[in-house]
Amino acid sequence: MQKQKRLVFQTVHEPEPGEKWRGLFDLHWSAYERWYLSETERERPSYLACYNALRTHMPELVPTYQRLCGLAGGGDIASRMLSLYRPPPYITGCSQAVMANARSNVLVRNYDYPPELCEGTILSTCWNGRRVIAMSDCLWGVLDGINDVGLSVSLAFGGRKAVGDGFGAPIILRYILEFCETTHEASEVLARVPTHMAYNITVNDSLGRYVTAMIGPDRPATIKRIPVATNHQKKIEWYAHALASETIIRERQLSILIDDEETTEDRLVSAFFSPPLFRSDYKRGLGTIYTAVYHPNEGRAQYHWADHTLDVSFDHFEETAMDIRYTSYADKVK
Repeated sequence: MQKQKRLVFQTVHEPEPGEKWRGLFDLHWSAYERWYLSETERERPSYLACYNALRTHMPELVPTYQRLCGLAGGGDIASRMLSLYRPPPYITGCSQAVMANARSNVLVRNYDYPPELCEGTILSTCWNGRRVIAMSDCLWGVLDGINDVGLSVSLAFGGRKAVGDGFGAPIILRYILEFCETTHEASEVLARVPTHMAYNITVNDSLGRYVTAMIGPDRPATIKRIPVATNHQKKIEWYAHALASETIIRERQLSILIDDEETTEDRLVSAFFSPPLFRSDYKRGLGTIYTAVYHPNEGRAQYHWADHTLDVSFDHFEETAMDIRYTSYADKVK
């Protein structure tokens, strides 16, 4: 008998924070509380430190943060965790690429992570006068997403062990989608807002202007017009993770596809459904959870799984749920 992992994805539309978001908080809070306190409470900053960090680096986001803290009950631990300031470290896989030319403008990504640790929530919101569709993480952060002016973003772990004083990348991506319109504006945010770990952030806008920002807590951000990113920055620094995640192989595959003038949008997207970009090592937490495709010029997002496809946009967003099953390659060959 094959042992499968299971994750229910749901789409949630709530323009202003309210009862639906509170329901998500109630659903996930016990798991997030365990994660947040996994190292001991002393390792986490005080509420005042969290609030001041947000006010200093992302002040426009503070009113939304305060509304969410209120919906969460105003508790100390919940409010500190929701700031995503100096959270516990966590590691993902992920592959992402931009194709921006005369025929296409698209950001595609695979999210590789343990299914049991993924929220599985696609949130449609309008918290600050700008509509956002995003895959949620840490209850209001963003793994990848798009806003109503076509700015799209995606994150991948940067493949380095450095941990320091800064924010989890999902809250930085939320800030970008809420308050930025162009890749240039997003780049300025990524250059100035501190991050607690190394991430590769890919950004694309409606004019096909894209960058990949290699950010970390111990050195200035490197932001270049690079269309692909996996799980290393410039060179390999964590060899065990690089070998397990096959980051070099995946980067090479994406680079070949993007550099080939014959590559179409469909060919690029299809490549994310097969190895080496698609990974089935769910036992080690390195399996692909979903594929996301963002179309900046159309305000549209597509999400793909082995047996399901979901197509949403700012003009058409229905609430639904999908029961997704994951089977690792090791299970399949038994």
